[in-house]
Amino acid sequence: MIKLEQIQQALDKANYVTPKTTQLQPSAVLVPIVERPAGLQLILTQRAEHLKHHPGQISFPGGRMDDTDKNLIHTALRETDEEIGIPESKIEVIGKLGLQPTITKFMIQPIVGLVESDYQFRVNHDEVDEAFEVPLDFLFKPANQIKSYREFQGIQFPVYAMPYQGRNIWGATAQIIVNFSKLL
Repeated sequence: MIKLEQIQQALDKANYVTPKTTQLQPSAVLVPIVERPAGLQLILTQRAEHLKHHPGQISFPGGRMDDTDKNLIHTALRETDEEIGIPESKIEVIGKLGLQPTITKFMIQPIVGLVESDYQFRVNHDEVDEAFEVPLDFLFKPANQIKSYREFQGIQFPVYAMPYQGRNIWGATAQIIVNFSKLL
C-alpha cells in the first residue's frame, strides 16, 4: 500500500525546473490525494458533456492560467474550488510533478495536494458532470496502465489508459498518473 511518506519523499527528491519560455498555454491541474482508512485515493472529475473541448473525459481539476493568478499553484487551487468546490483551506500543497505538454498546445503543471478527508464536493455542472475517488494503489499498478500508440502529425506517441469502474482514464491525465507512479 502506498503511503503519504513515500509520496512526500519522492516529491522532495524530484527537482523539476520550469522552463523560462514556452509557446504552449500555461495551465495547471491539482493532483488531489485523500487519505482514507482503505488507503490513499485520487480525486478525478468527468468533464461536462456539453463542453467544446474534451467533453466527458476524465481529468484532474484544473485549467489555463488566468491573468489574475499569482502562479500555477494558485491556478490549480482556484480551478479546483471552481470546478468541484474544494476550497484552498482544505488543501495542503505537498509538491509538483514534471510538466506535461499536450498536443492541444497546453503546458500543464501538475500540483500535488493533500485534501482533508472531510471535504464535500460542490460540483459546478457548467464544467464538470461528476467528481469521484479512485484508489491510488489501483492507478499506480503497472498492470492497470495500458499502453498503446497514436499517430499525430506523422509521429507515434504513447498513450496510456486505465479503465476503472466503467470509466476510461486516458490521455494527459493518465500520463500524469503514470509519471507520478514512476517517481515512487
